Formats: sequence, structure tokens, C-alpha cells
Amino acid sequence: MKFLTKVKKIVLSVLMLLPIVTSAQEIIEDEKEVVAVVKEVDSTKRIKIDGVVAVVGDFVILDSDIDKQFLELEQSGASIKDITRCQLFGKLLEDKLYMHHAIQDSLEVNDIEIRSNVDQQINAFSRQIGSMDKLLEFYKKETEQELKDEMFELNKNGRMIGLMQQKIIEDIDVTPEEIRQFFNSIPKDERPIFGTELKVAQIVVIPKTTEAEKQKVINRLKEFKADIIENGASFTTKAVLYSNDVPSRKNGGKYTLNRKRPQMVKEFRAVAFALQEGEISDPFESEFGYHIILLEKIRGQEYDVRHILLRPKVTLQDINEAKEKLELTRKRIVDGEISFADAAREVSDEDETKFEGGLLINPETQDYVFPLTKMDPELYSQIQNLKDKEVSLVLTDEDRINKVKFKILTVTNRVDEHEANFANDYIKIKELTLREKQIKAIEKWQKEKIMDTFIKLNGEYRDCEFNSNWLKKS
Repeated sequence: MKFLTKVKKIVLSVLMLLPIVTSAQEIIEDEKEVVAVVKEVDSTKRIKIDGVVAVVGDFVILDSDIDKQFLELEQSGASIKDITRCQLFGKLLEDKLYMHHAIQDSLEVNDIEIRSNVDQQINAFSRQIGSMDKLLEFYKKETEQELKDEMFELNKNGRMIGLMQQKIIEDIDVTPEEIRQFFNSIPKDERPIFGTELKVAQIVVIPKTTEAEKQKVINRLKEFKADIIENGASFTTKAVLYSNDVPSRKNGGKYTLNRKRPQMVKEFRAVAFALQEGEISDPFESEFGYHIILLEKIRGQEYDVRHILLRPKVTLQDINEAKEKLELTRKRIVDGEISFADAAREVSDEDETKFEGGLLINPETQDYVFPLTKMDPELYSQIQNLKDKEVSLVLTDEDRINKVKFKILTVTNRVDEHEANFANDYIKIKELTLREKQIKAIEKWQKEKIMDTFIKLNGEYRDCEFNSNWLKKS
């Protein structure tokens, strides 16, 4: 929802403090005004913590909540230059309305699942930023628990809002007649323009290592294990010095696994959960290479482990053979001996695409169509000059597992930018029709619930202009 934002520039009057003690957000009711949240300093003094700018059902909105919204936007990298306090205040009013009625409708969220997600988020963020200390400094928090508590509330509130919104629209669907009426209601000069779309297919060949190289790393890992058990060498030190797992190497190869949620590849989890505390596994293989694992401690469902990963070397000969194999495949396609799709099924080492004739899946829509304007920049740069059915030259690439791999790409089913056409763009028009109907359902729900819910706005925020009738003027 868009909120109009004309705010009168007035100086806030001093708010009268009520003699109520609280240590968290709560509703403070008075027959005349809801004014403040206060905190007891000692038995004789009370100070104002924050001004209450609104009450929506069972929830209060503090003036500082708006400041937090600005801070969160800044930390996410969004521009706040054209965003006003009234706009963010309006968004908070909507959020609290959803949350209040989610509770009224007994919509439940799983606190354990949310806390688990928060732990994963914090671990990922700390690895990305470098350390937990840097993460706490970035979010201006004193302790990890303080950050976890705040992220838990944000995640829980977001889940409640999402559940309420989903409940409002879950039974909404559109008929073919509604789709036709929606399309016909759009003036011809205002019909949407759909950008160029296409499908992309690729064939990937990955250099294969030799059995001799595989045996070398297995033997090396066995030596590490023997040195640790027989001579008291440090597993952590060996992980720091030798492991090919760069993200965990700096902290001695340490990971914390949880039996109730999938982490790491299945081969890794199977070995880790079969160990006893203090035990080191034999070398085993995953898609990343060969590992040994030390199980340090079991804490309920959580397992603290360390591991060392070694990847077999790929020789220059292996690399050249893979490239020559793909060049020969490309020649067969160009010469018409085999179709691109059949070549993908026969040659490609990428299981995610080979069985679909090499077609890439759009991660946003989970289908095979890519809007040109929303395509990943790297992929776009590789196919931008390809004509339909043309096959690219052999390209060198890499991923998180393979430092070198080779691929060829082709473009199929290109549809150039065009004005919406009912017959050809029926699916897109259906999506627009459904979205329009869902928006209207949410607006109707919001309008009704505003009138049925206790809502009170204080101070200068009453002068904001909203699309929704938060002041219940009619």
C-alpha cells in the first residue's frame, strides 16, 4: 500500500507520564490519551523511555520503531532519501493490524523453527562479515543473545504477517471470463509491454581427476588421522593449514550440525551423526572431495564437528581432455549430427540440466523462461550476442566445487518485446488478473478490520495523509 505523506511541521508538546512500570512494549490506556512507555529507575523515580505514537489492537507503535525502520533500510543498502516518517508509520500500522488479527484468528508460528532459522542467519552473516564481533558492531548490539532476540522478533512478526496475508487471499482464484474482462478493461494505449523473453540451454563438461589422484588425498587424510591419534597432533591446526574448505578453514574446520534440519551434504551428515564424541572418521567422499570428521561434542540435537577437506588435483591433461570433448560436441551440433538437447543428455556433467536437454531453470519463477531485463548479468553477457539456435564458443567457467569447467550455450524460443496479446500472453494476463483481485481482497479486508479494531494515533502522526482510513473519519 502506498501512503501519501504530508506532515505538518509542529513542535511536539511534552507528554504527560503515567505512573505505570513496564520493561517491554505494552498498551498504556487512559481515557484521554495513550502517551508513553516508562521505566522504573528506582522506587521513587520514573523516566520516559519512548513516546507511544499509535495503538493497533494489542500492539503499540513507539516513535523509536520508526527510527528502527529507517536504520534497517539503511543497513540493507536501500536509499531512504525519498522516504518519510509518515510512510514508514503507515507501514507499521499495516503490520500491527495483520499481527493483531493473526493472533485473533489463532494463526500459529513455530518458535523453535524461527529460532533455528535465526541461528542459521546469524552464522551465515558472521561468516560473511568476518566474525561475530564485527556483526555485533554492525548491528550495534552488545551481545549475541541481544542480536538473536531482536532477529527472532523480526522473523516471528514477519511470519505472522505473511500467514495473515496468505489467509486473506488463499481461496482467491480467477475464471477465464474474469481474465478476459480484466484484459478488455485496459485501454489499448495502456496495455502492458512484455519485454523480450527467451530460454537458455547449456552443456557442461567438468575435467575428471584420475583414480591415482583420488588415492593420494585418501592416503593423506589417513596420515592426518594417524598423526592426531598416535602423536597427539592438533586436528584444528591441520584443518587451518591443509583443508580446502576455505569458509571453515579459518576457524579450524568447525561446523555445528543439527539433527532436525538439513545442513551440509547427506554423506557428511551421515558420517557425522554416526560418530562418538572424540572419534575421527575414516576418509569419505562427497561432491566436494574427500573428508575426515572429528566429532567434538554432542549437545542435545546439536553436534559440534571439525573437518578437513582435500580435493584431488586436476591435471593439465585432464583439463585439456575435457575442453577437447566439448569442442568436439559443439562441432557435431553445428554440423547437424546431433541436436543440442540430445547432446546435453549424452555429454553434459550437470545433472540439474542434462535430463531437460540442457535447459536452465529461472530461479525466480522455477520455469524455463528468462526475461532479458531480469537475467543474471553474467549469463546475459554470455548469450547477448547469440542468435536463436546459434551455439556459443566453448567458455571457461567455475563454481563452488570445480575450479575449472567448460560449457557451451544456446538460445531458444526467443520472444521479442511486444504489447500484451490475449492469446499469446494468456498466462501473464492471468497472473495480472489474479494479482489485481488479491490486492482488492486485501484492501477490502483492511478497510473492514480497521473499523472493527481499536486504533489510536497520537501527536503529529494524526496529520499524516493515508490511503487507508486509520483515523476512521467515515
